Amino acid sequence: MGSLYSEYLSPTKVLEHYNYTKETLDVPQTLSRQVALVLIIILCCAIVVENLLVLIAVARNSKFHSAMYLFLGNLAASDLLAGVAFIANTLLSGSVTVHLTPVQWFAREGSAFITLSASVFSLLAIAIERHVAIAKVKVYGSDKSCRMLLLIGASWLISLVLGGLPILGWNCLDHLETCSTVLPLYTKDYVLCVVTIFSVILSAIVVLYVRIYCVVRSSHAEVAGPQTLALLKTVTIVLGVFIVCWLPAFSILLLDYACPVRSCPILYKAHYFFAFATLNSLLNPVIYTWRSRDLRREVLRPLQCCRKVTGVQGRRGGTPHHRLLPLRSSSSLERGTHMPTSPTMLEGNTVV
Repeated sequence: MGSLYSEYLSPTKVLEHYNYTKETLDVPQTLSRQVALVLIIILCCAIVVENLLVLIAVARNSKFHSAMYLFLGNLAASDLLAGVAFIANTLLSGSVTVHLTPVQWFAREGSAFITLSASVFSLLAIAIERHVAIAKVKVYGSDKSCRMLLLIGASWLISLVLGGLPILGWNCLDHLETCSTVLPLYTKDYVLCVVTIFSVILSAIVVLYVRIYCVVRSSHAEVAGPQTLALLKTVTIVLGVFIVCWLPAFSILLLDYACPVRSCPILYKAHYFFAFATLNSLLNPVIYTWRSRDLRREVLRPLQCCRKVTGVQGRRGGTPHHRLLPLRSSSSLERGTHMPTSPTMLEGNTVV
């Protein structure tokens, strides 16, 4: 046990593993690299802000407390944390990496794995909910809230376990020959396990969305209406973006498992593939919420309020007869009417 802790806290262990798997550790701080780092940080900040606005919109309006929106909020939370984790990963990369202890390295990589896998599991949960809503025409009632929360909790628990396995012992600190080239303190077997799990999830999402497509195409007119067809379009976009964003990262990890050490130079560019996969966290709120007019209005409400406050300050000292009209609420709850709880259609808007 003592030797285990000494290796986890060793200041030279990370350098030893990178020397074994990498051809060179010299990363010149060129202008292009610095610009790329700044752009990545800006991208991650956009992910955080975008998903934070979605979380605020879902939390502040009880109209969005149905199953669909709670799954959407869970997706936004995982994507937000993915943005934060990738900022930390970017700042602790490059020349800083070899000065980390193994436990710090595991925390850096593990946090990214946890948040990104939670985002993937959230996509799976939404796909399951969409399949239930479309294929079986069911909605979640109040008695199903416990199951819904258990599903969300299980997705995070599985993500924590999956991302924490290396720090719990599934690593290559004592076996350099089993180390991954992309992630030099992870074993290739662990990398293959993660890729397999994500591939199974991707396959499950594809199957569910194909099932939805078949049900919509074979349904009667009242089911395959404009809203449902719009839903099918949204599902197609979501599935396409998910595959485009994640397939390159999966491919580079599979190549990492198959390639001997220092035999595949493309593995040294793996960070570009993971950065591209992070775009999924940026695009998810756009795809899942921008096609809902009500949620879009709620997301933009803080920005509109800030703009109006700025306008008031700018007009101080001007004509006193001009004043701002109150922002009209899109929530039917505030108008004293009851909103339908169906996750399929809300005020004629497709929600996915």
